[in-house]
Amino acid sequence: MNEDNTFQGKPGGSVTAFSIDEKTGQLKLLNQVSTGGPGPCHVSLDKTGKWLFVANYGGGSIAAYPVHDDGSLGESSAFVQHKGSSVNPRQRGPHAHSANISPDNKFVLFADLGLDQILTYRIDEGKLPPGDPPFSKIAPGSGPRHMAFHPKGKFAYVVNEIAATVTACAYDASNGSLKELQTVSIVPNDYPGAKGAAEIAVHPNGKFVYASNRDTSNKGNDVITAFAVDPVKGTLTEVEHTQVGKIPRNFAIDPTGRFLFEANQDGASVLVYRIDSKTGKLTSTGDKLDVPLPVCVVFR
Repeated sequence: MNEDNTFQGKPGGSVTAFSIDEKTGQLKLLNQVSTGGPGPCHVSLDKTGKWLFVANYGGGSIAAYPVHDDGSLGESSAFVQHKGSSVNPRQRGPHAHSANISPDNKFVLFADLGLDQILTYRIDEGKLPPGDPPFSKIAPGSGPRHMAFHPKGKFAYVVNEIAATVTACAYDASNGSLKELQTVSIVPNDYPGAKGAAEIAVHPNGKFVYASNRDTSNKGNDVITAFAVDPVKGTLTEVEHTQVGKIPRNFAIDPTGRFLFEANQDGASVLVYRIDSKTGKLTSTGDKLDVPLPVCVVFR
């Protein structure tokens, strides 16, 4: 994904497809397509691997693309321009920030930071007709950024960048809508840093949720907060705040659930933490991989 505002002389960023060498892990360029809107920031594949969805942050638009058998991308099958605003100065227009596939692969839910909404679309062979209802509201001024579904499919968790909060929601699989259950802070009441929440993940065992906050004041108060999940209600209880590297824009839990890998964008590194399967607490392993400006960790 290219976050530029222009591609081939026209407004919009781009998405690039690569093939992966199974033996070496090396990438081979397949093709590149325009996202139709400036500042693309997030892409997701549906569970069949046949459709790719893009959120354009800069322009507040979304798009869908067919994925060919060789992995290359076709021309856009749908493009939707979001409209509206919310209460924070950063919310004077739409800012689509992530594309999230529903557990049953029927819907794609887009978190829009500028609208304080999670907008629902049916995948429908990449046509993206709006859901009914078309969106679920998040508290004004929150700035929803990313979201993650619980393994059982009954709950979803939204990380709100501006407010540095997590909103726990009940998920209605019949129409792809969300109903707020609870909103909790990622940072403590006496937090001395700036708010800039980034990533969220649910542990594979469904018992814990993790969310990161970037201290954009550069005072070094970046944290990942662990929450315990009520298995019946889906609500969250804070476990602990773990101070982490500089600007934790992204992190991922490995498929076994034993480790969390944290990408420190300004720290130019990926750090590793061991996860206690009983308490959810994080402990640094001391492992560090130097990477210039890491912004995403994905397991394959």
